[in-house]
Amino acid sequence: MAVLKVFLELFWTFFKIGLFTFGGGYAMIPMITDEVIAHGWLDMETVVDFIAVSESTPGPFAANIATFVGNRVGASLGNPAWGILGAACTTLGVVLPSYIIILIVSKFFYSIKDNKYVSGALSGVHPAAMGLIAAAAASILLKNIFPGGEYTLSGFDWISLVTTAALFVLSRLKMGKKKKPVSPLIIIGIGAVVGIVVYGVIL
Repeated sequence: MAVLKVFLELFWTFFKIGLFTFGGGYAMIPMITDEVIAHGWLDMETVVDFIAVSESTPGPFAANIATFVGNRVGASLGNPAWGILGAACTTLGVVLPSYIIILIVSKFFYSIKDNKYVSGALSGVHPAAMGLIAAAAASILLKNIFPGGEYTLSGFDWISLVTTAALFVLSRLKMGKKKKPVSPLIIIGIGAVVGIVVYGVIL
């Protein structure tokens, strides 16, 4: 029964995240972080690692990180096969609300798209989503430049800050004759190489 309770809790937690988050997968980061840490499923360092892996792997970010969390929590219960069940619970939980809402919206969209109340609600959701994404970005940045959690000069990782700033600038550049932005794959690849060289070899 205790194991079943964990799986139900995984499903319900990610169902709530999927239901009340607007603005895409990145807007879910604050809620996911708060929930998994509050439940004691993961620590902050592991959450940041999962965010990086979820962004780097194919597929929607929200489904990826939900799958990773569910697999880790399920496998930690003592049976590796339960990792698959945990991943299924979290993934289904996070995508099911969107699926249901899209079905409802698609049925009534043309009759409500010009409704002033609907337009007003959507206009209010936009800045809220932007705030959630900004908060997630700030928390990840702080975790990376202060990896030990101590906000002091001795705990400051200047290499991480310089790398972050350089890759941010690179992501805003327009390259080539058609002035296309640099591919995210290139930016992720550069970040991975820098990490291997700096943290895996030098340090």
